[in-house]
Amino acid sequence: MPANESTNSPLDTLWRVHAILWMVVAGEGLAVVLALATETSSDRLTYFGRLSVAIQWVMLLTLVAIYALRKPLSRIRPQGVAYVALCLLLINTWVTAGIAWLLMRDVGPMPAGGWQALVLRLTGIVLAVGLLGLAAFQNHWRARQAAVQAKQAQLESLHSRIRPHFLFNTLNTGVALVRRRPEEVERLLLDLADLFRAALAGPRQISLEDELALARRYLEIEALRFGDRLSVRWELPGVMPAVTVPALSIQPLVENAIRHGVEQLPAGGEVEIAVSTTPGTVVVRITNPLPHPGSHSHPGHRVGLNASQVRIEALTDGRGSVQTQVAGGRYIATVRLPVGT
Repeated sequence: MPANESTNSPLDTLWRVHAILWMVVAGEGLAVVLALATETSSDRLTYFGRLSVAIQWVMLLTLVAIYALRKPLSRIRPQGVAYVALCLLLINTWVTAGIAWLLMRDVGPMPAGGWQALVLRLTGIVLAVGLLGLAAFQNHWRARQAAVQAKQAQLESLHSRIRPHFLFNTLNTGVALVRRRPEEVERLLLDLADLFRAALAGPRQISLEDELALARRYLEIEALRFGDRLSVRWELPGVMPAVTVPALSIQPLVENAIRHGVEQLPAGGEVEIAVSTTPGTVVVRITNPLPHPGSHSHPGHRVGLNASQVRIEALTDGRGSVQTQVAGGRYIATVRLPVGT
């Protein structure tokens, strides 16, 4: 599964709170440097205040301009977007200087060399800072793309490991069913076909409802094998939240609940799948009973859990998570998905 689409667009990062805060801080830092480096006859703190207001206005106007042009800019290569942003920064510097000249030409003393010299100095400063920022962006973008490619390779590796992992167990279930209850083979084959189709389709994103349907298919197969030893309880909302998940990211957690919980208990147990919502988050919780202390249970290699965790974090750009805990004698796997994924 590819990483979240937003990772392929440099524009999306500009609208995040931490990015805006960093730009504000960088602007204040530039104002401090200019206030300390410039000879001025006025109060230096007042001079810093004027610089700060001017710089923040330039940055604000540039952000607004980029946001207004976000659709046409989304069709340009990231490096081209950076050059457009530099041009907008220059234009907004001239606009801000022109507004300042209109408002302040009769208020305070004329800058040394006149307003034209001031505009030239500001243009030089903006070009120097902008070109440095452009070089830093290009290096950052190359590193980000390399990280995305490395993450994609890791996801494909995990997917190739988990595919035979659950198909092998499903086939074993089918073999056991054919021997003991051949009349139910048709039901098995239908469910198995859905699981094969999902596994062989490769990394992709599907709706949470479709992913839970795959988990239901898997549980139906396991119910044929375990009989009365397995009970399943679903707690689902009337309307399923409209979020997407990587295909086969929740089903492996359900499979773990069977293999490391119910299967290890002679009397079996109950697997519970619950979906709930909180403001801005969809929570999927899978719980299963714990094996008895001293039982010869296999801890497993955590392939399914690790694959689900990495793929969900990649899809949600780190905002989603998969966490596990033990509480009340049950093992709990909790998946959190941000709304809008």
